Amino acid sequence: MSDKMIYGEPLGPRVTEVTPIDDYKLLLLFDNGERRVFDVKPLLETEAFKSLCNKQLFNSVKVAYGSVLWPQEIDYCPDTLYMESAPVSEEKVDYTKLASSERKPPKVAEQKAIYD
Repeated sequence: MSDKMIYGEPLGPRVTEVTPIDDYKLLLLFDNGERRVFDVKPLLETEAFKSLCNKQLFNSVKVAYGSVLWPQEIDYCPDTLYMESAPVSEEKVDYTKLASSERKPPKVAEQKAIYD
């Protein structure tokens, strides 16, 4: 757990790494050393997240401010990411299912198109 506090209450673990994996899921590493998987699919039906149905946009996720961030300033609460994700062990991570964009970074022109 983080040693940072807000209004006297400790903050939960914060995201330090994110990897998009198949079926609109995120493999997350938290600052407490835990690896967890968060399923974004249920959120895709909401107005705020429906643009993430675009796989290129979904796969452009990055870590920001202890949470995850996509272009168009789409983000998600780090505490909710932790509480609603499932813990995984290294043995259970199927690295062959990493999103193709994680295997090779997009070209600069593709990055510009994603963030515009």
